[in-house]
Amino acid sequence: MNNKRLLIRVFIFSLLCFTIDFISKFLIKYNLSLLDTITVVKNFFYITYTKNVGGAWSILEEKQLFLIFISIIFLLFLISYIVREEHINNFSLTYYSLIIGGVLGNLVDRIFRGYVIDFLSFNIFGYYFPIFNIADIFIVIGFLLLIVDEVRRSLCKNY
Repeated sequence: MNNKRLLIRVFIFSLLCFTIDFISKFLIKYNLSLLDTITVVKNFFYITYTKNVGGAWSILEEKQLFLIFISIIFLLFLISYIVREEHINNFSLTYYSLIIGGVLGNLVDRIFRGYVIDFLSFNIFGYYFPIFNIADIFIVIGFLLLIVDEVRRSLCKNY
């Protein structure tokens, strides 16, 4: 697939991921007050509106400029890598788009709000997992798929 068509497909799918994240955060922000909780599955899954002023698990709290800078540098690196990548297929297009869409979703929050809206809360065997959002899901799934692809490529080279 030529790089121009690939970039257009990555852009479109990334934009779709970003839009899904944006709409979910919009719905939370304008339908709940800060720290409001909706029980979805008792003792397991809740919707809780929180503001995260840090990164994952609130690391680097109050370091928004640094997190914005790192996100922009990462996006520029990833896009330049995709442009140069020779072995792009629909699978890699998917995980690159998930990662870009998720990073963009949280980046836009940081730039325009000064925090990231998180709202998905899980209680797993008595442990309240840190609250996260749809963008975080896209990023995690994207990286997991990237790892699977790299492991598969590595194993295929060995045979």
